[in-house]
Amino acid sequence: MNDKHKTNEAPKPFVLAPGDACDLSQIPSNPDVGEWDKKSARERIEDNVKEMADLARRLYADNQRSVLLVLQGMDTAGKDGTIRSVMRGVNPRSCQVVSFKKPSEEELDHDFLWRVHRVVPRRGNIGIFNRSHYEDVLVVRVHNLVPEPVWQARYQTINAFEKLLHDCGTVIVKCCLHISKEIQRERLQARVDDPDSHWKFNPDDISERKVWDKYQEAYNAAITKCNTDYAPWYIVPSDRKWYRNLVVSQLLLEKLREINPKYPPAEGDWTGMVIE
Repeated sequence: MNDKHKTNEAPKPFVLAPGDACDLSQIPSNPDVGEWDKKSARERIEDNVKEMADLARRLYADNQRSVLLVLQGMDTAGKDGTIRSVMRGVNPRSCQVVSFKKPSEEELDHDFLWRVHRVVPRRGNIGIFNRSHYEDVLVVRVHNLVPEPVWQARYQTINAFEKLLHDCGTVIVKCCLHISKEIQRERLQARVDDPDSHWKFNPDDISERKVWDKYQEAYNAAITKCNTDYAPWYIVPSDRKWYRNLVVSQLLLEKLREINPKYPPAEGDWTGMVIE
């Protein structure tokens, strides 16, 4: 990595103070990147991966805290790509990815947080939600899947749920991967144009794109109503994939540094022992 990027501060996500109203239309999805570029970002991420792997190992050994990385974003925002870039090198034993799709019949027979609470990371682990409990105030709201009084009440329930996780030692890192409508169009078109990417294309993405404005309203409400001191939202500009990955990588690394997990003391001093 160039020397200037070894010490350069990595770009940061946009953060709102709790209580401030979110308006994604006023937050750039493709901000000025300064001296950073794809190469320097990749090199910084590689450095971060090494340090995160060590901190994740210590987190697992310490077994006192956990981390929950929540990735939300419109289709093609890059949730899968972020996970591949940021989490490579972390021991799969202590890192689990959960994807939330359309609820099953069993899940619909429980409260909306039932399927979420049962897969939050245990102590010592890093959990990653590819989509999350916020689907129940996003897609549910946009498509009127439940009456408005029901989804309106869920914001308060989500805050209480996240407070419970926080109080039990889970550090919650919620990232909204913020892309523009034009970039989404380009990425969807690329999937259509490449036969090898057809498996990633879902015709439903087109119908979802038609209600883009409704989704933006839903995201603004979710970020505004569920942005707390104990579980803040981080808005990550995601038009550039490398920039998105760098911001999330640096953010997660800083959270692990703040936890500063330690190896637990050994039960004895085994220095010099020879195993025969």
